[in-house]
Amino acid sequence: MPLTNVKCDRTVCPVDKPYIRLSDEKGMYLEITKAGGKYWRLKYRHGGKEKRLAFGVYPTISLAQARKARDQAREILANGDDPAQLKRDAKLSRKVNDANTFEGVARQWWEHWRGPKSPRHADYVLRRLEADVFPALGPRPILSVTAPQLLAVAKAIEARGAVDIAKRSLQTCGQVMRFAVAHGLLERNPAADVKPSDALKQHKRVNYARLDGREMPELLRKIEAYQGSAYTRLAMKLMALTFVRTGELIAARWTEFDLTAGQWRIPAERMKMRTPHIVPLSPQAVEVLQALQTIANGALVFPGERDQDKPMSNNTILKALERMGFKGRMTGHGFRGVASTILHEQGFGHHLIELQLAHQKRDAVSASYNHATHLADRLTMMHAWANHIDKMRKCVN
Repeated sequence: MPLTNVKCDRTVCPVDKPYIRLSDEKGMYLEITKAGGKYWRLKYRHGGKEKRLAFGVYPTISLAQARKARDQAREILANGDDPAQLKRDAKLSRKVNDANTFEGVARQWWEHWRGPKSPRHADYVLRRLEADVFPALGPRPILSVTAPQLLAVAKAIEARGAVDIAKRSLQTCGQVMRFAVAHGLLERNPAADVKPSDALKQHKRVNYARLDGREMPELLRKIEAYQGSAYTRLAMKLMALTFVRTGELIAARWTEFDLTAGQWRIPAERMKMRTPHIVPLSPQAVEVLQALQTIANGALVFPGERDQDKPMSNNTILKALERMGFKGRMTGHGFRGVASTILHEQGFGHHLIELQLAHQKRDAVSASYNHATHLADRLTMMHAWANHIDKMRKCVN
């Protein structure tokens, strides 16, 4: 006899059986398990084989709904198709469609791209996509994304004054599209039709503020007499002597230094160019590091004031320079420009200065070669630079 709602509700599985089946009509039945689950099934034959198709769980799927699904499945069978196979195909198609939205492909690209990148940079790129790009383009099939749509996203970012982020977002979208082309999801990259310079406002590049050589003696003397944190004073002295980038300085760890050999080896993951860098240490730089060792209290050379497990803030050196009267005239990065100018004036080779600034081209071959090349000449240059700093500090205008 056909099932009723009352029978579906009241019937339970005997404790001595794993399940029982209550037959309805036309091959459909309700399977009731010992655990109490009730599942709609259809038993049918296709291609000479007995198969089963699931319709859902009772009472979420009512008896009437299950019968309607059964009748639809029997119509599919009457047309010669397998309803279970069509259901699997539809599920796969939904998965493929979800994966092939712009957001789906962008996340696949990000997983592929982030491998050699620093976690901080990789997370920043993903956050920018989630904040600025996915709300506009995320649900769109990758095949339907056009150059004007990409441009509209960048223009919307630009409109709030974030010109650099707009440019970078457009470039990231281009990388996503190239990834889609490489993996056969697109035949061509629509982002190739839009260049940031053609579509977005150009902003004048502002160089980091820095002193000229004539003003350096005053700064060096004020650093020597600085009354703030000893860490900050010694950080400024070491930056002047090594002219590394601020981020490379403040995150330095004691394991990177060999004071006996007079070398600071900065690992690739901390370098802007993602290749290792050697800084030859002058006797004056070694002296600064030895002074730091007397107050060292952990793995970091320049720990934060509040959290010793984190490096000092990026703004620490900048604020110290401001307190000494150099606001708007000098930055931490400015030490690099001053060193480059003076060393060029003193006749040191451009290639040596660029190597020490870590400005050199970083393809796979040149990076491995330049990592330690001309080290003896660079050591001579760094010694000469430290001696020149001593002379400038003692200079009386």
